[in-house]
This record gives sequence, C-alpha cells and structure tokens, in this order.
Amino acid sequence: MPSAESAIGVSVSKRLDGIDLLRGLAIFFVLMNHVNIRLLGAKVFYTKFLPAQLVHILVWNAQLGVQMFFAVSGFLITSITIRRWGSLSQVRLGGFYLFRFARIAPLLLLLLLVLCGLHFAHVHNYVVSAKTGGIGRALLAALTVHVNELEIHRGYLPGNWDVLWSLSVEEMFYLFFPVVCLLFAGDKLFGRGKAFVAVLCAFVVLGPFGRTVFAHGSEIAQEYSYLGGMEGISLGCLTALIVSRKRFSRPALRVLGIGGATIVAASLIFSWQAYRGWLGSTGLNFTVLGIGTCMFIAASAQTQWRSPRVLAPLLRIGRYSYEVYLTHMFVVYTFFGVFLNAGKPMRLVPILFVVTILIAGLLGAALANLYSEPMNRFLRSKSGSASSRLASIRVACDPNRLRDGTVAPF
Repeated sequence: MPSAESAIGVSVSKRLDGIDLLRGLAIFFVLMNHVNIRLLGAKVFYTKFLPAQLVHILVWNAQLGVQMFFAVSGFLITSITIRRWGSLSQVRLGGFYLFRFARIAPLLLLLLLVLCGLHFAHVHNYVVSAKTGGIGRALLAALTVHVNELEIHRGYLPGNWDVLWSLSVEEMFYLFFPVVCLLFAGDKLFGRGKAFVAVLCAFVVLGPFGRTVFAHGSEIAQEYSYLGGMEGISLGCLTALIVSRKRFSRPALRVLGIGGATIVAASLIFSWQAYRGWLGSTGLNFTVLGIGTCMFIAASAQTQWRSPRVLAPLLRIGRYSYEVYLTHMFVVYTFFGVFLNAGKPMRLVPILFVVTILIAGLLGAALANLYSEPMNRFLRSKSGSASSRLASIRVACDPNRLRDGTVAPF
C-alpha cells in the first residue's frame, strides 16, 4: 500500500530554508538584545560611537523577532495538523497534545529543574525574588503557561525565567487550537470553515489593541500580552490554510517573496521610526511585520527557495531555535560574568557578542541532538507514532497535486 505522501504525488521533500532563515534571524535579534541589556545595565556605553540606526537594528529588534517566531509557529502547526489528519476538523485531541508535549516538555522540564536548583543554591541572576511571588509562583506559572501574566502583574522574573513568557503565549494558543478546529473548522476554507477563519481573523484584529488599549499603559503588557502574541500565530495559521489550498502563479510568488522580504527588512531596519510613529502608537508595526513574514513564508513554501550559502549560519541556528531560545541566558550570564571580571574592556565587547551567539548556538544544537529529539522520538513511540516527526520543517515539491485539504509534510 503506498504511503500517504506518494498517494498525493509527493516525490521529494526537504526543509524550508525560508522558515529556518526567519527563525535564525529571530533568535539572532533576541541574543543581541539580551547581551546589550546586560552591557547597558553595567554602564558599558559601547554604542556612543556607533550610528544610532545601526544600533537600533542590531540590538533593539528582539520583540519583533519573537513576532516572527509566532508567525512561523502558527504556519507550521497548522500545516502539520492538516498533513497528519487530512483536515483540521479531523484532528485528534490526544494525538495533538501528545505531539506538543513530546516536543516542548522534555527540555522545558529539564530547564525548570535546573533553575529551581540554582535558585535554592542562591546563585546570582537565578534567584526568584519574593516580590514576584517566589520560586513556587514562578514554577506554577511556567507549568500552567501564564509566565507572561505573572510578569505583567508582579514584574520581570530573572532572565532564564523571563524568556518563558513567549512559550506561555504560544502554548495557551495551542491548548485551545484543536478544540476550535473540531468545533469550527471544515474541509473548505470558505465553506463550513468560515467560523474557524473568523476566529483567527478576530485574533489578528485584536492584536494591536492588546499592545495598546488593553495594555493600560503597562510596558510589560504591551510586549507580553496573550492577544499581542496570538495575532502573529493566527496570521501564520491563516497562511497555512491558504497555501494548502491554493497554488500561486510564478509572478504572484515573486511578488509575495520580494514583497514579504522587503516588508520584513523595512520593519527591522526602520523599527525605531515605526515604534515612535503612528504604526507604533496603534500597535500596527507588529501587524505589518507579521504580514510580511507570512508573505515570505508562503512564497518560500511553494517555491522551495534555497538560501545562499552565506546565510548558512543563520539557517543552522534557526533549526535549533527552540533549544537556543530556552537556554541562551545561561550563556549570556556566563560570558557576561567573564567580561565583568576582566574589567569591562571596551575592546572585548564585539567578542562578547560573537562568542555568546556562537556558544548559544552550539549548546542549542547539542541539546537538540542529544536530548530533545531523542526524548521527542521516545515519547511519540509510546503512541505508535515514532515515524512521524512533528519538529520537522518540510514541504512537498509539487503542492499543485494536493487534494482533499491535505498538505505535504513541513
């Protein structure tokens, strides 16, 4: 009996360079920002001789990077769900949650175990203060996906805990995603699935309000709110639905690819101007970036765009973005401590950035290959699904042959 892939005319599948590149860019900006914050906190004003525009591009785009993460995540999960079960309306709750648990939980639980040990050992930079609720409250928030809400009401947690805010937004979305699919999704995008599309569009519309009106002036809420992040995930979901059902012409794909890349580049290059202007005041700067990101995703998915070799480092770190994201603060704190002990020499600042990014990438790759992926496969083997890798990012070479709402593996 032919496999599901051969039955829909898929002869070859491969990773999407466009997806890996976007995730690589995102984690790069996060790393640059977190090193920068520690330098400024130590009164190392290394930027005073650099062009302000260049500084904003390199070290102040972390939040925009996370928005790109969200859009990519929405696209991948929706595509994989359709591929695995044929249509969103056929998704199985147990299977969906098992696959999410197998991918997310092993590294997250290990991280929380290490962080609790460092807290009780009173290691600097790892102690959760009573002001934010203490270690028990932080642990509860991490396990019940509301670290973002805890920080909105209690203030920032230590760096390794703080990064979990985005995971809380993402996993809260996916907690209800299969339920909404079963209730509202259909086999046709504009048939019985209208209600599902309407739910996603509602999140897109509410996103800017989540970053402005509903934030009530709180800087943390402007960045960490559920609505603000779920907008990007919803845009990714909508993109996956469209790509799975419509094959764009070559000219249209060129417009999507170039247009999307231009919007993403402009959003990152002129992020400070956008933030200070009407786009930032209305919260639409993130919406524009999300739309550009999804345009680029759609084009790269259907053209199987191959990245130039010069971008290989970004692609590599993008493939391990989850592991790098969850663990990079260990590297940041370690090498920043070395930098402080050396007397904060200005000449070592560029080396600090480079070494931190390099070691964080290597640590993420090691954890992925030696722990996350083996645990992922082990947990899925318990359900008889070891051969299906949710973490893979793949696309069919012939999307035009897809039928019955099925997409090839991503």
